[in-house]
Amino acid sequence: MSQDIQRELDLPPMDQVGFVVRDLEAGMALYEPMFGPFSTMDPGPMTYDYRGSQEECDMRLAFGKSGDVEIELIQWLRGGCPHKEFLDAGREGMHHLRFRIDDLAAKVAEAEKVGWRAFWSKRYGEGLAVAYMEREGDPLFLELFENHHG
Repeated sequence: MSQDIQRELDLPPMDQVGFVVRDLEAGMALYEPMFGPFSTMDPGPMTYDYRGSQEECDMRLAFGKSGDVEIELIQWLRGGCPHKEFLDAGREGMHHLRFRIDDLAAKVAEAEKVGWRAFWSKRYGEGLAVAYMEREGDPLFLELFENHHG
């Protein structure tokens, strides 16, 4: 991501790089020498606003570190979501960069003014929400993450 985009959107330093993998165990084995050890999470099915519809999806997750940056591995299990879209396009690997922000709705509106579009989002509760952003011609997504709980 260019410095101009980071300045234009007034984003803090990136705090996570997300990778989509077809097989979580294989992905952890591949990346553990660089980012491990990994902890895993199976959040179960959740419903998100995905390209204008409510879609349930299920994923398995693993988390490692590179310095202060979290490394997230995501294995799609079922349902409609950007991770399935990524795999269906024949891709695997780096998928998104995450930025923690204070007010998701305000930052999404600001980003949309300069060509980004929210296409996958969820408000989990007060002070906890996520939105994936995309823009024309850019294969890398931005994840904006509001988390006032830690």
